[in-house]
Amino acid sequence: MSRILRDSDIVELSGPPVFSFGQKLRANRVIRNDGTYRGREVGDVLVKRGEVGYVVSIGTFLQQFYIYGVEFLESGHRVGMKRNELEPVDACEEVDDLPLPEES
Repeated sequence: MSRILRDSDIVELSGPPVFSFGQKLRANRVIRNDGTYRGREVGDVLVKRGEVGYVVSIGTFLQQFYIYGVEFLESGHRVGMKRNELEPVDACEEVDDLPLPEES
C-alpha cells in the first residue's frame, strides 16, 4: 500500500479557517492546472502571481488543510487554493486606490 505524502505535519483543521467568505485575497504564486481544472490543458496557467480574487467557498483536503475556493476576477477562474498560496489584500491598500474628493 502506498503512503500519502503530506505537505507538512501541521493540521490546520484544529483551528478555524484563516480566511473568511468574501475576503479579498491575492495569489502569491502562479497557479497551473494540475489536471483537476476542467476544460484546460494540464500545465495551463489559471492564476497569475498577484491576481486578486474573493473567497467563495471553504473546504478541506486530506483532513489536514483548509482549501479556499477563490474566484479570480481578471482570469474568471474559480480555483481551490491552500493558505500558503494566498495573502490578504490590506484594507489600507484598498483605501489608497480610492480617488480623493476635489477641494473647492
